[in-house]
Amino acid sequence: MSRQIQITFDAHDPRAQSVFWRDALGYILPGPPGVDLPEGADALAAWDEFLERIGIPEDERNSRSAAEDPDGVGPRLFFQQVPEDKVAKNRVHIDIRAAPGLQGEDRMAALEAECDRLIALGAKRVRRHEPAPLNPGCIVMTDPEGNEFCLD
Repeated sequence: MSRQIQITFDAHDPRAQSVFWRDALGYILPGPPGVDLPEGADALAAWDEFLERIGIPEDERNSRSAAEDPDGVGPRLFFQQVPEDKVAKNRVHIDIRAAPGLQGEDRMAALEAECDRLIALGAKRVRRHEPAPLNPGCIVMTDPEGNEFCLD
């Protein structure tokens, strides 16, 4: 029997991280427990109202956040607030499959277009790896808090 997974990120600003990854992956932000959000409703506003209603102090309301695949196929991303900075390269990272099935110039053009979109969302470009015999080519990037990921 297979298991579902959740990928957990340590973050300074869980809310901002969940919004970045929502927009990067086409995910959604889930609503609070027991709250049915109408389509198009602002999940962040719903969370603010929920946390206030249950008495969570304002300075603790950005301690965690999440982003989920609306189709329920991809892993849930969870962001938990930590005080320390990121100090080393990630041992595990996310690959965004932005050019499946494409090769050569077409592949790299698709990756460049996605790179530009993600930069507009707050990501940073680190380096480009050109296609080689055992590497179809990719672009290494970081999210707004410096976590590495690849456009593959």
